Amino acid sequence: MSDSPLTHFDAEGQAHMVDVSDKAVTDRIALAEGFVRMTPETLALVTSGTAKKGDVLGIARLAGIMGAKKTSDLIPLCHPLPITKVALELEPQPDLPGVRITATVKTGGQTGVEMEALTAVSTACLTVYDMLKAAEKGMEITGIRLLRKEGGKSGIYEAS
Repeated sequence: MSDSPLTHFDAEGQAHMVDVSDKAVTDRIALAEGFVRMTPETLALVTSGTAKKGDVLGIARLAGIMGAKKTSDLIPLCHPLPITKVALELEPQPDLPGVRITATVKTGGQTGVEMEALTAVSTACLTVYDMLKAAEKGMEITGIRLLRKEGGKSGIYEAS
């Protein structure tokens, strides 16, 4: 058996799905964030509700929820999980300028929901880009990261 901290590889170095059947069922939560940087003029389309494709933040919120629910379909070694909560906050930030997106995902299970939170944020960021690309193709998706996770044997992680 390997001494590697990477659990998605077997003793021969082949990728595999981790067996979580012996893990305790615990409440688990993850919080992730990301940003879509844009010009003040593009951000004004978001805040005024005048983007040609409609409600940018509302549609991105729904896309993020859908992304969290589809994580195991997109990331090959993720387990399908019984997600109990997905909440996204999309906040226009004039100082960026752009939109800050956070996702909170919860489950009661044998493995964490970090990937679901990160996928929710990524999907929402991509949707903001899609909704606004006619106005600005140079937007930047940035800073996608895990902020906090709780549950499981590794306990609490909080980004510095």
